[in-house]
Amino acid sequence: MILVAGVGALIWGWAFLRRHDDTPLVVAEKDPLTLAALTPSQRALGKYLFVVLALFIFQVFIGGFTAHYTIEGQSFYGFDVSQWFPYALTRTWHVQSAVMWIATAFLAAGLFLAPVIHGSDPKYQKLGVDILFWALILVVAGSFIGNYLALSHALPDKLSFWLGHQGYEYLDLGRLWQIALFGGLLFWLTLMLRAMLPALRRGQGDRNLLALLTLSTIAIGLFYGSGLFYGERTHITIMEYWRWWVVHLWVEGIFEVFATAAIAFIFASMGLVSKRIATAASLASASLFMVGGVPGTFHHLYFSGTTTPILAVGAAFSALEVVPLIVLGYEAWEHWSLRDRAPWMRPLRWPLMCFIAVAFWNMLGAGVFGFMINTPLALFYLQGLNTTAVHAHAALFGVYGFLALGFTLLVLRYIRPEIAFNERLMRVGFWGLNAGLVLMIFTSLLPVGLYQFEASVTTGMWYARSDAFLQQRFLETLRWIRTFGDVVFIIGAIAIAWQVVILGLWRKGARA
Repeated sequence: MILVAGVGALIWGWAFLRRHDDTPLVVAEKDPLTLAALTPSQRALGKYLFVVLALFIFQVFIGGFTAHYTIEGQSFYGFDVSQWFPYALTRTWHVQSAVMWIATAFLAAGLFLAPVIHGSDPKYQKLGVDILFWALILVVAGSFIGNYLALSHALPDKLSFWLGHQGYEYLDLGRLWQIALFGGLLFWLTLMLRAMLPALRRGQGDRNLLALLTLSTIAIGLFYGSGLFYGERTHITIMEYWRWWVVHLWVEGIFEVFATAAIAFIFASMGLVSKRIATAASLASASLFMVGGVPGTFHHLYFSGTTTPILAVGAAFSALEVVPLIVLGYEAWEHWSLRDRAPWMRPLRWPLMCFIAVAFWNMLGAGVFGFMINTPLALFYLQGLNTTAVHAHAALFGVYGFLALGFTLLVLRYIRPEIAFNERLMRVGFWGLNAGLVLMIFTSLLPVGLYQFEASVTTGMWYARSDAFLQQRFLETLRWIRTFGDVVFIIGAIAIAWQVVILGLWRKGARA
């Protein structure tokens, strides 16, 4: 009932209350973002993009490696590698590297926008960008090495929680590295506010849009700290509460708001949309996402001893989380229509295509596949099966992965203005990632998940997750079939990495 009411209210509000700017928009002859010279801090962002693609490629290959464990158990095509790289380690690296490379892309996008907002580099901005980069490298290397040492039992038990592995998915890294990462986010926030606050005080342009971007930037810097509100011996019900603040609110909520505000600010700065329309659209999208997202977090707490009223609130607002996704097709069309606004928009085609992919996968991955598993009765039977992996892959990569790649290509376009994207390579990369994700989901993950669902309902979840069920020949065949999707996806990932790293950052590609 709440879902239908929410959808109806959104459509009526969208149709009758959404105002368009009657003032004709005059598009500049040249890209406004290229009129000012690149600042030293912007030029220094190339190494961030390298780290984004390095972690992305690592995540893709370690993901395929981990998926193969579900077929052979301890082996990889006959080679027993589990004694060095057990499933728990490769799965941890797969998830953790995803969070790392997506977050790094968001940080790079923010640092690129800071001088645009300020008008120039604040004092010592490049130094701050360089310090943050090496701090990021330290956290990534330290956390990955700590994971390995903890799971190989090379660390003393007393140090495992602090330096090795906390044991909680998405917050696997040792507590010391988690604190260091939070400190890095606060340092990034400081670098951003040094540029934003003076611009807000000057009151140039649209202060409302800048204020919304500033608030979302503050939220990205601070909300990760909620993952520090539990300790090594905290009861799992309390730990799960704060962990889902990070996974659901920081990754799924705050990232969404920051992305919406950042994209709106970029397009408004380019003169492609009016600042008033950009502000209104950003505020409406952010409000809709947060209204459903904050109380909707409770749908992750069904198994943590929550009371019936809390379960009811979580179920109701989880339904509302789907509502803003209804208009994503219109949002995709708006992004697509920008490509013809001016000739200088043509080099931005592939970042725009990534933003269009974000809208599609938000609808399918976060909307359809998310709603498939997050209502109370469905969640009771489906949580922890391959149906969860369907939602995770389609939403985390489909939405935030493509968003991070879009930001990466956009920043690359401006810090290397002489480089033109290789059309053939980008087509292979973009469509390979999309086709690979579709094949991975519909030929393997979803069919296996549906068979598990039937077993969970008729026998029990214990059976649906057991070796006796999962090692049936038919289900093993379905997991082998996933290899086709994985290979297509890997080819797409390599093509994107080749464009960014080899043809972009190393300046060996075609010239614009």
